[in-house]
Amino acid sequence: MGIFNVFSSGYTMEMTIVVLLAYILAIVIAIVCHEFAHAFVAHKNGDDTAKVAGRMTLNPAAHFDPVGFLCLLLIGFGWAKPVPVDERNFKSLKKGRITVGFAGVLTNLILGIVSVFLYVLFFNVLDTSVYIWAFVVIFFEYFALINFMLAIFNLLPIFPLDGFNIIATFTKPENKFVRFMYSYGSLLLIVLLLAGLGYGINFVVTELFNWLVSLAVMIF
Repeated sequence: MGIFNVFSSGYTMEMTIVVLLAYILAIVIAIVCHEFAHAFVAHKNGDDTAKVAGRMTLNPAAHFDPVGFLCLLLIGFGWAKPVPVDERNFKSLKKGRITVGFAGVLTNLILGIVSVFLYVLFFNVLDTSVYIWAFVVIFFEYFALINFMLAIFNLLPIFPLDGFNIIATFTKPENKFVRFMYSYGSLLLIVLLLAGLGYGINFVVTELFNWLVSLAVMIF
């Protein structure tokens, strides 16, 4: 995924604009839903830090990180502004950590699965030679792919991703892995992405998408 794929796909100028708009909208909505889920679940666990900071909202501007959005747009991998959470406010520390950690991932997985079925449904019933209907079909295709990417990417057990926060919940603060990740996790993540981690994630995302499309085709 990435904007370069859009421009290198051989579309007409009009269709390129349609695809590009669908791609950008899919990115924005997927990221906003991921971050809103973290803020909302933190609120339900007793922490209103994100709410007070104006992050428990579906307004994209509240979650926008320019560099992260640009990376998502260009290479298909990126991030939003992290939602502030104060674990000291949780009614139950362990429950709060686990549910907040999984909130974004589960939201993206659910949205991705629903989008696959809507993609297949609309592909079968809409005339994609009409630009507006092509936009709808392409949007749900990209929305599914981006949501799956965000879910799988954030499940990696590397700081500061959600997967690490979930693992840290079940380990002691002095655990060597946890201490290493707090110190070098961000650098490790960059190195792994430069080393080709993105290709592996894209492979998993594509396989999951294709399998669900096959399932949806049998239903519709």
